[in-house]
Amino acid sequence: MKGGEMVEVKHLPVALDRCIELLTPSIANSKNPVIVDATLGLGGHSFELLSRFPQLKIIGIDRDDTALNFAKSRLEKFSGRVTFNQAIFSAFSEILKLNHLEKIDGAIFDLGVSSMQLDSSDRGFSYAKAAPLDMRMDQSKGITAQEVINTYEKSDLIRILREYGEERFANKIAENLIKNRGLINNSSQLVELVKNSIPAPARRIGGNPAKRTFQALRIEVNGELKAIEIAIPAALAALKVGGRLVVLSYQSLEDKIVKKFFNEATKTNTPRGLPVELPNSGAKFKVITRGSETASQDEILKNPRSQSLRLRAIERLAA
Repeated sequence: MKGGEMVEVKHLPVALDRCIELLTPSIANSKNPVIVDATLGLGGHSFELLSRFPQLKIIGIDRDDTALNFAKSRLEKFSGRVTFNQAIFSAFSEILKLNHLEKIDGAIFDLGVSSMQLDSSDRGFSYAKAAPLDMRMDQSKGITAQEVINTYEKSDLIRILREYGEERFANKIAENLIKNRGLINNSSQLVELVKNSIPAPARRIGGNPAKRTFQALRIEVNGELKAIEIAIPAALAALKVGGRLVVLSYQSLEDKIVKKFFNEATKTNTPRGLPVELPNSGAKFKVITRGSETASQDEILKNPRSQSLRLRAIERLAA
């Protein structure tokens, strides 16, 4: 299959019950509810939503054609109630137009890399196994991670590692990448280079020392943060009154962007100090989670990839 070999996928949707709980009011209060699963992946969240709410329709978006094919198979019994759109979620508004929709009852974003992408041996997302340095979520287009490390200027490599990986040793890693141009051909070689670029004491804490470099390259290759900057405002604008948006993030850079837009959406225009809201000045949204929620210890034991979860949800109060 295009996009990598079929792998055995053990799919455990993160925070499944909590996501269903958060979206239920917006679905239950609508005659013909529509939810956008903006990161359809293998269809875990959508499967449960479609199973629980027979009147619900799902607009599924994913840029990874391999994931879409898995999801189509998984959701086959819901034929007619789900549409599949191969696109990056920054095309949120365009996808709604293609599906003849102006407003929706809810949306869910499960950001980051899926289990399937991490487990596929030819994608290069994982630093735990040797693989070509691809890292594209849509393997039909765009620059690969190997092209980034072989063509970017040293200053750009440093910027990416610092901004997207929050890597303290960005300068040394970039320097070694430049010195070894043409010699780093798979993920294992990149891991070794990163380890050799970081002082021994720093390598002993925080897990695999290559984690931050892989994150930085993946974000650059897929334009992930830019996509979030476009998609979250588009999703907020599309919500009906009573509609809800649920976002699952797995690293601080993603969560900061989500938090920024949620804070902006919940601001009131009434001057501070007045005892009541002025007409038409109240916030149009309210946050329905207390800050960012994390996974329970029980879920982390069952699904270790939920350990870094940060979940936020918001509801539209007024048009």
